[in-house]
Amino acid sequence: MPFEMQDTRRKIMDILREHGNSTVDTIVSALSDKYDMPITAVTVRHHLNILHKDNLVTSDTFKHRDSPGRPQRLYGLTTQAEEHFPRNYQHLIASLLREMRNSLSETQTNVILEGAATTMAHEARIPKGLTLAERLQYAVEYLNEHGYDATYEPTNDGYVLHTQNCPYHALAKGDEALCQLDLRIVSTMLGVVPKLLTHMVMGDSSCSYLIPNK
Repeated sequence: MPFEMQDTRRKIMDILREHGNSTVDTIVSALSDKYDMPITAVTVRHHLNILHKDNLVTSDTFKHRDSPGRPQRLYGLTTQAEEHFPRNYQHLIASLLREMRNSLSETQTNVILEGAATTMAHEARIPKGLTLAERLQYAVEYLNEHGYDATYEPTNDGYVLHTQNCPYHALAKGDEALCQLDLRIVSTMLGVVPKLLTHMVMGDSSCSYLIPNK
């Protein structure tokens, strides 16, 4: 998760994901039933206000009561909140790669991976006519948006690009094609073929690439 979340707010988000848009009374009841938590409506509203400030819940709709009284506010999860729930991408990607290996030739598999790298590189939207250093800055911003924890430094031979986090590190241990995918992404973004200097799969602290001056 992007940050450590207070346990009660974590449980409130779980309830909203399970029940959909809910009133404070519904959340209080669910906390009591599911987690055996004695909690007041005032406390739940306090946590919901914090979640709202963090852009994790919305409160734009209302539910009319069956009995006389003011409509009750409905709370629901935002799209951003979905990033706080576990996902099974690693298993899915591993299965897809395995099926590609079993069903396609090595050439066909490489064509698919090359296409994926090209698509991802184009998502960086690097303008034409930039210097290598300017393109590299765009590339680093794109990589960081996608979880690579990337930095770069100038050297006598060009630049060294470091990525200290691999979004699919566990998969890369068993399939070198994913490491080659990164090389292709960087190469396409920069218009320069990088040279791999260090490799996290081999126990190094980062994957580092030499980006030579043309």
